Amino acid sequence: MDISYILNELGEERENYFNAVAPPIIQTSNFAFKTVKDFRNALADEFDADLYSRGNNPTLNILRKKLAALDGAEDALVFSSGIGAITVPILALLKQGDHVVSVENPYSWTIKLFKNFLPKFGITTTFIDGTDIQHFKDAIKPETRLIYLESPNTFSYELQDLKAVADLAKSKGILTMIDNSYCTPLYQRPIELGIDLSAQTATKYIGGHSDVVAGVVTGKRELIKQIFDHEYMTIGPSLSPHSAWLLIRGLRTLPLRLERSFESAKVVSDWLSNHPLVSHVIWPFRGDFKQHDLARQQMQGCGGLFSFVLKDPAFDKIETFCNSLQHILMAVSWGGHESLIIPSIAALPENEYDAVNPNRYQLIRMYVGLEEPEYLIRDLEQALGRIS
Repeated sequence: MDISYILNELGEERENYFNAVAPPIIQTSNFAFKTVKDFRNALADEFDADLYSRGNNPTLNILRKKLAALDGAEDALVFSSGIGAITVPILALLKQGDHVVSVENPYSWTIKLFKNFLPKFGITTTFIDGTDIQHFKDAIKPETRLIYLESPNTFSYELQDLKAVADLAKSKGILTMIDNSYCTPLYQRPIELGIDLSAQTATKYIGGHSDVVAGVVTGKRELIKQIFDHEYMTIGPSLSPHSAWLLIRGLRTLPLRLERSFESAKVVSDWLSNHPLVSHVIWPFRGDFKQHDLARQQMQGCGGLFSFVLKDPAFDKIETFCNSLQHILMAVSWGGHESLIIPSIAALPENEYDAVNPNRYQLIRMYVGLEEPEYLIRDLEQALGRIS
């Protein structure tokens, strides 16, 4: 389907709601029926019926159709958070005694899911460096039921060869799932490369305005229905109709926002890479990125998220630089209109930091939003001047 059709028309049966250009927010908890037969049919199949908004809701269904089509998937489910879109499908598809192979250093709450939560149910996880397909082969056990990916990783940007991992998993009857939040379906389409489930935090680029928290998972209808019929309906992580409407609004401008962020990130990252106080910049579409060829092969774009390291990565230098920024906000997340920065050192006490040994805590992550690149560069320049 044409992306313009998906974003502006798919699922929007305007004749059903007064030919309004913007779809309505169906802000209701429940739906009425004229006959017992209709009521009975809805109770028997909530996946396809409007019965109770914990399951289906017309506003959510418009969003689901658009997000599934963007991914080239058969169906989608939307959640009240990105981590919900990861946790609920995994709980639905795994059982006691199962084993997961996960790439190392995924999203922090995904780490907690694998290390702290799933072991309560007898599910174990092996973390690997996913940049080499052999590491996946070595980690697979007879009880492995899921391979979990995050490509690129959202701090140090390691990639996995998605097609190679998908082919390996299929040969052994193992499901694959990816967190595709960095790229969105516009810049990477894991389903087309053979991945079974593609999740992302819709809080980021899909919403685009830093005013809604949400998640989505896409895949084959059979898998999506399995998730819906059991853990999704039991746990109740569905998105509110108003939040779904905000995401539909955000989708209208997604290509423009993503392209602007991508192009501006090129300018800002190039400027940083040439600054005498910056050691290096990590961004998958830079020529010096260690997996640059793979990035160009399986990604259509790169978004506005990159990391960099100061030449003097002392704890106080990183803190002074970040504290000196006047216009770039220090905050979690990305994908909105505003540029953000987050130093890895925010996640640990000063006495645990060792600037002598290179590690991920030297990284400063930046998201380039919709401001003019020169405006951001001036802010970076004055902040770097405070540590010269």
